[in-house]
Amino acid sequence: MKINTKKLNISKKHLIAIAVIVLTGILLGSAILGGKATKTAENDGDGHGSHAEAKATGDGENHEAPTKGPHGGKLFKEGDFGLEALLAEEGGEPRLRIWLYEKSNPLPTNAAKVGATISRLTGEKQTLNFTSDKDSLLSREVVPEPHAFEISIAAQTANKPFIFVLNQEEGKVELSDAQIKAASIGIDTAGAALIKSALLLPGEIRLNEDRTSHVVPRISGAVESVQASLGQAVKKGQVLAVIASPAASEQRSELQTAQKRLTLAKTTFEREKRLWEQKISAEQDYLQAGQALHEAEVAVTNAQQKLSALGLSSSSQGGLNRFELRAPFDGLVIEKHLSLGEAVKEDAAVFTVSDLGQVWAEINVPAKDLPLVKVGEKVAIKATAFDASALGTITFVGSLIGEQTRMAKARVVLANPKGAWRPGLFVNVEVTSSEAEVPVTVASDAIQTVGDKSVVFLKVDGGFVAQPVQLGRSDGKRVEVVQGIRSGAPYASTGSFVVKSELGKASAEHAH
Repeated sequence: MKINTKKLNISKKHLIAIAVIVLTGILLGSAILGGKATKTAENDGDGHGSHAEAKATGDGENHEAPTKGPHGGKLFKEGDFGLEALLAEEGGEPRLRIWLYEKSNPLPTNAAKVGATISRLTGEKQTLNFTSDKDSLLSREVVPEPHAFEISIAAQTANKPFIFVLNQEEGKVELSDAQIKAASIGIDTAGAALIKSALLLPGEIRLNEDRTSHVVPRISGAVESVQASLGQAVKKGQVLAVIASPAASEQRSELQTAQKRLTLAKTTFEREKRLWEQKISAEQDYLQAGQALHEAEVAVTNAQQKLSALGLSSSSQGGLNRFELRAPFDGLVIEKHLSLGEAVKEDAAVFTVSDLGQVWAEINVPAKDLPLVKVGEKVAIKATAFDASALGTITFVGSLIGEQTRMAKARVVLANPKGAWRPGLFVNVEVTSSEAEVPVTVASDAIQTVGDKSVVFLKVDGGFVAQPVQLGRSDGKRVEVVQGIRSGAPYASTGSFVVKSELGKASAEHAH
């Protein structure tokens, strides 16, 4: 393009600047729309520092195949003009750096107007603008991973426009649809989900102390018979053992004596009352008979309460000294500490009966997590020894912190109809600490680690590409993606480890 500056009333410098801007826009648009590309280089995936050893395609008329440039990048040539492009990480941020040449001699950075457009395999596009940096042009924009894309570079000198195309396929795994199906690789779509952040605390199943009884005789004696065995389910009131006790005989005898005195006192009182009403006996005799009746009633009541306190009935079919130990409620005999003929003391815990239909999950809560553990909070309980889980509600949070453990105790009452939650079993208790709707999530199976980065394998034409991601909250099933992929992007979910292994194979083959 020639401009007759004699006919225009502006400087040649301004005209060149205008022409460069116009032509750069036209050339970039032509490259994007599939216009004539003059040179293409493809990266071998060696890394960011030097994406070298590429192959070139083009129209084959006026272009030389790209070679390795002085700075380790791709050196494109057309006629006397040359352009070296290098995608390198500087300060941890990958950017595109370009050097200009004429007849293999370096040109100043203002010798051409340069722009570039990145077309990714996922369909996304990015425009790069350049600024002078010492002897080269450096993109203002960071080129994020994955570096699997096509870069159209347009350069406009004072006399001629140029377009070069650089292909990069770093991190791409080539798999056909048939191979994906055969490997059982699931394809899912990134999208919004409700993420529940959970706090995982250790715990242990314990007996429900509100439904556990240590059965004691309350009177000493000798064991006559044992009718309950260890591990036996018993009903309320069922006889556990029979004890022969002199104390039982004494208490029942005392009651019977008091009852007979009461009968005599009632008879005497009725007789004295009639005689007093008939003016035969003195009032004093009547009052004394009434006092005796009252004392007899008190004696009977006292004897009955003594028997009740000792768990004795007023009578026994086997004799006055026979004492029956009975189950206080429906439950299971979990401890037994007596045998036939054994002498037992009044305070000996001879049986322990517990209702295992309900148990406690006791939680150890560190001091820093106490604000998140509240009475009434719903929790999920999972056994550590086998696959079992249940839901419960926190019913108690301790007010004291252990001096040695620096933890507080919390408790969940857990229904146990099938007896699977056995006391002594270790569990993990999951407490929901927060709940939020997040815009972009993926399945937790999709997260893989390549190097030291978390990646998701995005589905592209012909396979997958490893996309580094920044992760956020997780509930074990879905993971929040803070940065790296957009909502609606297809990715490998189940079986993503297969894609990772294929990526590893490709890297190993390339290394050899």
